[in-house]
Amino acid sequence: MKRVLVVYYSQTGQLGDIVDSLTAPLRADPANFDVVLAPLKPLTPFVFPWSFWGFFNTFPECIFDDAGPNAPLAIADGAEFDLVILAYTVWFISPSLPTTAFLQSEQGARLLRGKPVITVIGCRNMWLMAQERVKRKLQALGARLIDNVALTERTHGAKSVVTTPWWLLSGNKGPYLGGMFPRAGIWDSDIRDAARFGKAIAAQLPQRSAADNRPMLGGLGAVIVHPGLISSEQIVQRSFRLWGTLLRACGKPAALLRRMILALYVLFLVAMLLTVVPVVFLLKTLLSPLTRKRIAQQRQYFAAPSGE
Repeated sequence: MKRVLVVYYSQTGQLGDIVDSLTAPLRADPANFDVVLAPLKPLTPFVFPWSFWGFFNTFPECIFDDAGPNAPLAIADGAEFDLVILAYTVWFISPSLPTTAFLQSEQGARLLRGKPVITVIGCRNMWLMAQERVKRKLQALGARLIDNVALTERTHGAKSVVTTPWWLLSGNKGPYLGGMFPRAGIWDSDIRDAARFGKAIAAQLPQRSAADNRPMLGGLGAVIVHPGLISSEQIVQRSFRLWGTLLRACGKPAALLRRMILALYVLFLVAMLLTVVPVVFLLKTLLSPLTRKRIAQQRQYFAAPSGE
């Protein structure tokens, strides 16, 4: 029997649905798989829906990995697993704070050290920079990343930049304005179809040796890398770090000065999303014939280890 640990934090419930779908083929075969679902529970809960200030005031801590602790997972100290599935959402192009807390914890280090890991991401569209940080943390812990799945929204970015924040701040997924703005979130059909990854794992894991680092999800379209978003994510990340440094210098999240500067940041962020990001995306598209080789290399790198 193979033991599979599934660690995840789902604030809205969407990632929980993805985890349920992906692990269903494993849970349906208890003779061969012992699946342990381990939801992360921050000691200071994150409410849903978010408050406006609570949402935006979280980003400096996300960028600088300043995560409050989680409650310990109810797993015995000596428990061993053949595979760890780490599912996470993306907050401000960073892994969610409960995910960061787990990766920085002693319990996380013990559970991940030397283990093959499959990361599963559910987000709007920007996940590359968050995954880079998770990859570095896993490597530092001695874990072996063998696969990555990224499920993103299919709604056009110009619309999802409105619908997703509104969902997070109101709890209402839509659709909005008589269908002008579609329902927020990852399509239900894509969530259901995530079971194909669980089927591939169930077919291969029983025969794998403990030292096997080969991907199990190759050829299944586990990720889609949008070349135009690579530069955009890098620009946004630099911006977040600059503003995050300034905001943290203004005090703790409740500090009045920090809230005043945060209001300026929100205006700046909206302006950047409406101007800089589309321009960068357009320039990247126009220049793609001249940078085809470099773009292909970038796509291959960010798509690894599972591939598009």
